[in-house]
Amino acid sequence: MSEHYLLDRLRQYWLLARFNRPIGILILLWPALWALWIAGNGKPDLLVLTVICLGVVLMRAAGCVINDYADRDFDPHVQRTRLRPLATGKVAPKEALLLFTVLCIMAFALVLLLNRLTILLSFGGAFLAASYPFMKRYTHLPQAYLGIAFGWAVPMAFAAQVGAVPAVAWVMYLAVVLWAMVYDTMYAMVDKDDDVKIGVKSTAILFGSRDR
Repeated sequence: MSEHYLLDRLRQYWLLARFNRPIGILILLWPALWALWIAGNGKPDLLVLTVICLGVVLMRAAGCVINDYADRDFDPHVQRTRLRPLATGKVAPKEALLLFTVLCIMAFALVLLLNRLTILLSFGGAFLAASYPFMKRYTHLPQAYLGIAFGWAVPMAFAAQVGAVPAVAWVMYLAVVLWAMVYDTMYAMVDKDDDVKIGVKSTAILFGSRDR
C-alpha cells in the first residue's frame, strides 16, 4: 500500500468528516460551553472541559459522516453536496460506516472518564446523532431534530460538571433547539429547489414563502 494512497484516503476521510469546515464544530461547541460555564459558575472543571470539547469535535465529525452515508443517493443531485466524497464515489459506504464507528468509539472512550449520569446521557446523544440524517425522509421538521441532537451537549455538560441536570439546563436546551432550527432552516433554504425535486423534506419547504 503506497504512501500516496494512504494520504489520499486520509484526505478523503478528512473531507467526509468536514474537518475542513470547522464552523460546524463551533456551532455545536458554543451551547456546550455556555452550559459548562453556567454549570461551573464560570470555573468549569478542566477534565470536563477537555472531554466536552474533544467529544464535540469527534461527534460532529461522526454526525457528518453518517449524514453523508444516509444521503449518499441524494447528494449527487444537489448542487451544494454533489462533490462530497461519498457522492463522488471517492469513499465507499463501508468505509464511511467504519469511520463513523471509530469516531463514536473514540468519543465514548472520552465519556468514560466522566460520571455515570454523563455516560448514560451519551447513549441518547449517540442515538440522536445517528438517527438525525434519516429524519428528512419522514418529517418536515428535520431542522428541529437537528436542534434536539445538537442541543444534547447542554444536559451532558451540566451532568458532567455538577452530576445533575437542573431546570435551567432544560430551559437552555429548549433555547438551543429553537436557535438551531432557525439557522438550519436558513441553511436549508439554499437546497429547497433540489430537495423538492428529489423528494426530501425540510422546514424551508414546510414554511414555504414564510421562511423569511
